[in-house]
Amino acid sequence: MIDKIAWLRLESGRVLSTRSRGKDVYYLPGGKREAGESDVDTLVREIREELSVTILPDSAAPAGTFEAQAHGHAAGTTVRMTCYTADYRGTLAAASEIEEIRWLGYADRDRVSAVDQIIFDHLHDAGRLG
Repeated sequence: MIDKIAWLRLESGRVLSTRSRGKDVYYLPGGKREAGESDVDTLVREIREELSVTILPDSAAPAGTFEAQAHGHAAGTTVRMTCYTADYRGTLAAASEIEEIRWLGYADRDRVSAVDQIIFDHLHDAGRLG
């Protein structure tokens, strides 16, 4: 099981997605906890490292937990993505391993990882992703 924390940022019916160097699919920004970190600590650190912005911790709110086959891993390897919405300060810019930032709509569903596809379906069904 790969346990990840992700930032679910929606604007104008699109969701913020990232593509890492050498990858062919997009993922919600975020990553794995370091020892002793809370979910919000992880969210703040990962988003600062990947997107050069500061998550406002008091604005973080749970947005669901989703599971699917982990992209690029052996069959049976599952990823659990715990998502949070949050406000931020700064200007989004790709950093660290992130090569590209994109705002994706439901029509882009086939361009994201399996767990993100489940999240896209959830958001589309709720009328939040165009």
